[in-house]
Amino acid sequence: MKLDTLGLEAFIAIADQGSFQKAAGTLYITQTALTRRLQNLEDMLGVKLVERTTRSVALSRIGLDFLPQARRLVSDLASALLEIQETGKAQRGEVSIACVPTVGVQYLPRIIQEYSARYPNNRIKILDHASSGVVDAVLRREAEFGINIGGYHHPELTSVAVLSDRFVLICREDHPLARRKKLLWKQLEPYPLIFVGAVSGNRPLLDASLAARDLKLQSHYEVQRSSTAVGLVAAGVAAAIVPSLAIQRGTHPNIKVIGLTDPVVSRSLVLLTRKTSHLSPAAQALYDMMRGKEP
Repeated sequence: MKLDTLGLEAFIAIADQGSFQKAAGTLYITQTALTRRLQNLEDMLGVKLVERTTRSVALSRIGLDFLPQARRLVSDLASALLEIQETGKAQRGEVSIACVPTVGVQYLPRIIQEYSARYPNNRIKILDHASSGVVDAVLRREAEFGINIGGYHHPELTSVAVLSDRFVLICREDHPLARRKKLLWKQLEPYPLIFVGAVSGNRPLLDASLAARDLKLQSHYEVQRSSTAVGLVAAGVAAAIVPSLAIQRGTHPNIKVIGLTDPVVSRSLVLLTRKTSHLSPAAQALYDMMRGKEP
């Protein structure tokens, strides 16, 4: 059965106004058009909803019983249409993204805070993975897009650079190097260090850069996530090489951050999407915000 929204609106207006003339006025139509809409609805249902005489207008017994249902039908339809409209304008929806963990320490919170202020009805699901996991999540459509370390990516994906992140040395304030502002990589050779393991996308980049300078660093400890390295440094285990985004300012006041030069080693962070994908309006707004574009 086809839903007669015009007939429902006419019926509700008549019930609310108690007059065909007033009901027609609220709908900005003529009384003839209003009468036709009501008749079409009654013909479709096969019942009389309104009893009309020359002096009065009243709902039939069936009309009285049907009125709450008619209001609910019109209200539900209006809500559904509004939700679709807001979804199309990125004002309501759910976004799922994947990212390497360090992105969630400094960079992502600022973006999410701004996005949530602009689109308070949108929900965001964040999948924090190692670099390979970010790629898999985007390929499997578990995430609409990803934030990953730049470099080679799957041929079905496209990448756009969003920021550069420099590698730094972190150590506790009682470490022999804690008072230095900058260091050459070669000056780290006498000290035991914490490095990320091969699972991390950071490791190949570091290995290639350091091998080119024939540096012999002492990787005594290996972790899979930079957050683990930060915890070990705070406990005084050793100094660590981490991306600068891995350090949340003020969280560990006993940790010193020291710049590394000769060479300056940085990683590029990129947005990953499937080449054939079309982002939802909510996801597109977040994606554009990360690229520095106004939605």
